[in-house]
Amino acid sequence: MAEPVKRIVIVGGGTAGWLAACRLAAAATPAALDVTLIEAPDIPTIGVGEGTWPTMRRTLSRIGIAEPDFLAACDGAFKQGSRFIGWRNGSDAYYHPFTPPVEGEARTLAAAWGGQGAFADAVCAQPAVCDAGLAPRQSAMPDYAGALNYAYHLDAGRFAALLRSHATEKLGVRHIADRVERVVGDGDRIAAVETREHGRIEGDLFIDCTGHAALLIGGHCGVPFVDRSNILFNDRALAVQVPVAPGSPIAAQTDATAHEAGWIWDVGLPARRGVGCVYAAAHMSDDQAAAVLTGYLARTAPDCDPASLAFRRLSFRSGHRERFWVGNCLAIGLSAGFLEPLEASAIVLIELSLDALIDDFPASDAAIPAIARRFDARFRARWDRIVEFLKLHYVLSERTEPYWQAHRDPASVPPRLAEWLDLWRDRPPMPADFDAVDELFPAASHQYVLYGMGAAPPASGAMRLADADEVAARIAQQRQRARTLVASLPTQRAYLDGLRAAPPLAKAR
Repeated sequence: MAEPVKRIVIVGGGTAGWLAACRLAAAATPAALDVTLIEAPDIPTIGVGEGTWPTMRRTLSRIGIAEPDFLAACDGAFKQGSRFIGWRNGSDAYYHPFTPPVEGEARTLAAAWGGQGAFADAVCAQPAVCDAGLAPRQSAMPDYAGALNYAYHLDAGRFAALLRSHATEKLGVRHIADRVERVVGDGDRIAAVETREHGRIEGDLFIDCTGHAALLIGGHCGVPFVDRSNILFNDRALAVQVPVAPGSPIAAQTDATAHEAGWIWDVGLPARRGVGCVYAAAHMSDDQAAAVLTGYLARTAPDCDPASLAFRRLSFRSGHRERFWVGNCLAIGLSAGFLEPLEASAIVLIELSLDALIDDFPASDAAIPAIARRFDARFRARWDRIVEFLKLHYVLSERTEPYWQAHRDPASVPPRLAEWLDLWRDRPPMPADFDAVDELFPAASHQYVLYGMGAAPPASGAMRLADADEVAARIAQQRQRARTLVASLPTQRAYLDGLRAAPPLAKAR
C-alpha cells in the first residue's frame, strides 16, 4: 500500500543541507511536511564555495530572505561573471559575463564582431561595468532586480549560519545537532538513521548532504563514484583569506588567473578577499603551489604579508555518483559529486536539484521509482554538460607547459565536445546545439569562452544574414548603454558600504 511522503530527514548541514531545509519548508503547504536536519556538531563544513550563479536571487526570494539582510549577514558582494586571465597564452584576458549578448542570430553576432577586439566587449555592456568595479543595480531598485544580470560572492560559513537561523526560526525546521552512527534499512529503502544522542530518527525521504563522505548514497546505498579526472585534471587547492583595507575597491567579477599547472581564484568581499590556487598533483607539488600562491599575493596584495596568512590545503576528486536518487535516498551537494570550482557549478547544482525535487515532489512512496529515474537521467546529463563546458576553457589554450599540453590531448576531450569544436570552426555555437530547456551554460556562454580563447569568427556561409542591420544597430546601442551604465551605477564599495550604513527602516523596505 502506498504511503505518503511527509517526513523529510536531511543528514548534513552546510550550504547544501540548509538550502534543502529552507527550500522544502518554504515550498510546502502548512503542516504538509515535517523537515528535520541532523548536523554533526564536530564536523566542519568545506566552506570555500564563495561564488553563486544568478539563480541564487530566485532561491533567496523563494525562501523569504531579503536581499539587504543576505548581503549584510554573509559579507556579500555582487558577482557579474568571471574574468579569465592568461588562459590562452599567459598575457590575455577575457570575460564570461552573466548578461547574454545583444539579441540576434548567432551567425550575425559573430559576423558583426568580426574578430575585432574582445567578443564580450562588442556584444555586451557588462565587461565595461566590471572593469569599473560597479554594482549591477541602484539601491532604490526592488530586491533582486538589477540593470544587469548578477549573482553573488559570499562567505560560505556565514551563509550556512544565515540559512540555519532562517530555517529554524522562520520556517519551522527541526534541527538536531548529533552524529549519525548507523543507517537502518533494507536494500534501497532507508527506514531511519541512528544518532548518538537522539536515537532513532525515522523518515520517508532522506536527503544526503554529508559532503564527500556520502554517508547515505555511497556508504549505505553503495552507489559508485564516476571519476572524471581523465578529463579535468585538477585535484588540489590551497585556499586563503586576505584582509582588505576599508574603502578599497571590490571586484565585480571572479578573477581566474591561469598558472603553469592550474589556476587561481580571486573573490572580492567587503571585508576580505578569498583566494585559492587550484592545481593538479600530477603536475605540481604542494610546495610549488604554495610558491605560486605566495607570488600571486605579492603581486595583487602588496601590503599583505603572505607568511602571516594560513593556507588551507584541500584535496578533491572531479566526478559524481553513478546515480543520485536511489530508493528513498537523494544526494545533494558534495555527496552527489564535485567538479573544480571554475564556473561556480557547486551551489547552482544544489539549487537545481532542489528545484527538480520540489517541482516533481512524490505524493507517495509509490511515485518515487519513476521520479528517481527521471531525476537521475536529467542530472547525469547536467554533470556531463558541465564537464564538457569546463573542458572548453582548457582545450583551446596555446600555453606550452606540460599541464596545458595534456589538456589538449584528444584522448582527454569528451567526444561530444570534440564534435562541437569541429562544427564551431564553420559556425558559432547555437541554441540548437543545447536541447535542455533550462540549460545552465547556453550557447551564449560557449560563445563567450570560445571567442575569448581566441577562436576566429567563422567565414560567411551561403545563407544571407537577414538580421544584419538590426544586430549592428543593437551593438551600437549597447555601446552607448555601457557608457550610460558606467556613468550612473555606484561602485561595489559605495553600494555595499551604504547598505551597511543605512538606518534599519531603510534596510527593511
